[in-house]
Amino acid sequence: MSIRHKRVLITGVTRGIGASLAERLIGLEHTVYGCGRSASRIESLQSRYADPHSFHALDVANGSEVQAWAKTLLQKAEPPDILINNAGVMNRTAPLWEVPEEEFTNLLRINVVGISNILRAFLPAMIERGSGIIVNMSSGWGRSTAPEVGPYCASKWAVEGLTQSLSQELPHGMAAVAVNPGIIDTEMLRSCWGGETAAFPSPDEWAERAAEFLLDLSLLDNGSSISVP
Repeated sequence: MSIRHKRVLITGVTRGIGASLAERLIGLEHTVYGCGRSASRIESLQSRYADPHSFHALDVANGSEVQAWAKTLLQKAEPPDILINNAGVMNRTAPLWEVPEEEFTNLLRINVVGISNILRAFLPAMIERGSGIIVNMSSGWGRSTAPEVGPYCASKWAVEGLTQSLSQELPHGMAAVAVNPGIIDTEMLRSCWGGETAAFPSPDEWAERAAEFLLDLSLLDNGSSISVP
């Protein structure tokens, strides 16, 4: 079990598993830096959790916004020990040829380009320090496929490949891991599974077991594609 205090950066903290994971880690007395697109939810988090926790409203697909946040955050705080790229969206379920170009492009910008923006902004400081774990949230649909979620599958397969390549580039002392969080009763999954998701754990229940699992990832996990138990 992890006992050392850690600084954890999480994208997509305003809903779903990102929100629950942030709350759980704070409860375990770790420091959380987070971002999300909902300004009102970010304001609520910041009002509840003062320094050293830090939350900022931004779109991870906007590289200039991400760079500005990273510059401000790193001026007052140490680089994260664990960086969790969690922000992501699901396409409206439909055959691939019926998914509008704008929807497909926006999904890829958030789910894939968003990860590269966060890494570009924070990795240099982590590399300079010489340590850190990168967790890129994948999916069971990053290792398999299903009909009517082609754009989402494409994005998560991309996350798997990006993570494998990154793991070969990082210097000693760092690791990159693709993590499948499992099936969770989230608003995003309900959009394509409907009421079937009620049979699976809630985000809060998931975070109870996932927090320690993620905190315990180590250099030995570099390049791995693993799933939360």
